[in-house]
Amino acid sequence: MARLTQTQIIAALSETSGLKKTEVKGLMDSLAEMAIKEVKKNGEFTVPGFGKLKKTNRKAREGRNPATGAVIKIPAKTTVKFSLGKAMKDSISTK
Repeated sequence: MARLTQTQIIAALSETSGLKKTEVKGLMDSLAEMAIKEVKKNGEFTVPGFGKLKKTNRKAREGRNPATGAVIKIPAKTTVKFSLGKAMKDSISTK
């Protein structure tokens, strides 16, 4: 099953909304920029109908180099996690 490309998504949204492809692309870019700003500023961003982006802190830990088996130290870092909203989970899991 092939995944939709960004171009295909923009074309489909353009068709259903009546907007030009460039307008849809601009809207998607603006949404991405807004999400980045909000996650940096407030630690989370909710995309209505989809779910929530949440900034999390991952602790430092020990890991292993798979090639040699040597123990290595993995530093602490900040990551972003996405969790699906309840409505999206329910609609996907029932079909």
